[in-house]
Amino acid sequence: MSEQSSTDPKTADDPEARGLRLVPVLLGLTVVSGLIDAVSYLGLEHVFTANMTGNVVVLGFAAAGAPGFSVAHTLTSLGSFVVGAATGGRGAVRLGGGSRRTWVRLTLAAEAVLLGITAVVAFAAPGATATAYTLIAVTAFAMGLRNATVRKLGVPDLTTTVLTMTLTGLAADSRAGGGHGIRSPRRTASVIAMVAGATLGAWLVLHHGLGIPLAISAGLVAVLAVTASGRE
Repeated sequence: MSEQSSTDPKTADDPEARGLRLVPVLLGLTVVSGLIDAVSYLGLEHVFTANMTGNVVVLGFAAAGAPGFSVAHTLTSLGSFVVGAATGGRGAVRLGGGSRRTWVRLTLAAEAVLLGITAVVAFAAPGATATAYTLIAVTAFAMGLRNATVRKLGVPDLTTTVLTMTLTGLAADSRAGGGHGIRSPRRTASVIAMVAGATLGAWLVLHHGLGIPLAISAGLVAVLAVTASGRE
């Protein structure tokens, strides 16, 4: 059996397969998304920086004058996310044709650095207006960069930031929906990861401020950046 595994191109002999598979990597990033949106929504005037679907709705609330929402913050998040996604698209064009493992690791390293910067800013100048805009812009850019990469990777049911289609697939493809539930474990894990990240993030924001959840997010992404493989 050991001889067979040593010649299997999907084992350690394949450089792309060295490291943590993409499914657990993306689940880890989903946890980070929950942390980031907890920081932004609870700590930065009800704006999302990972979930742009929610952000578009929030923009409508803010434009209508609903209390507790900011048009400026929301537009900053949306604009930064789009720029980040465009940057991620460029990166996919430049790196996507080569080693998938290298491409993923470089993108996650960039995200870790960006989140690390936000953690430093949050610790250095908590409560400042410039801090709020910096955290929104940089985290949204990082999430756009990651989303463009995840989209190009094309791992089914693991977008890392939104769950609408994941929940739809979970229900529609279940036995109750007439399907076979083949991907139910992955989809369920994605939902659990998001809830776990949001719960931890909310608790940290409410009791310890914004710096700690941002630092944890940066650390987790950094670990994934040095351990990710190029295989699903």
